[in-house]
Amino acid sequence: MSLMTAIAVSASGLTAQRKRLEVHVSNLANANTVQQPGVEPYRRKDVVFSSVSPSKSFSEEFDFAVQGVEISGIVTDRSEPIRRHEPDHKYADADGYVFYPNVKPMDELVNILNAARSYEANLQAVNSAKEMAMKTLEILR
Repeated sequence: MSLMTAIAVSASGLTAQRKRLEVHVSNLANANTVQQPGVEPYRRKDVVFSSVSPSKSFSEEFDFAVQGVEISGIVTDRSEPIRRHEPDHKYADADGYVFYPNVKPMDELVNILNAARSYEANLQAVNSAKEMAMKTLEILR
């Protein structure tokens, strides 16, 4: 595997984790939003990854076992909204229930932390590959 392929694989991870982070932050931001009765509440979303071969533009000779990552889709969690009995709430239905998004803030915080750590790991891999390339150039001088 060439250094450019290593950078391409890590760069794909950076892009994927950035999008994952955006989705989970959006979930967390909408965790307490409510809608009027009869209107569907916000539903949490999640990112689906798939593996891809690194771009040939970086290297003509690359190992097909080396895979990058891309986002193959963003899926909506279809689990039931959280129903709370709050008869005094302005968006309570006729039975006094308010429907909140199916978002668990603690789970979203864990996902955000996981995405941030994965982003950092990919960034470190890019930096390591850059350092190796610079050392190689120094040796060749």
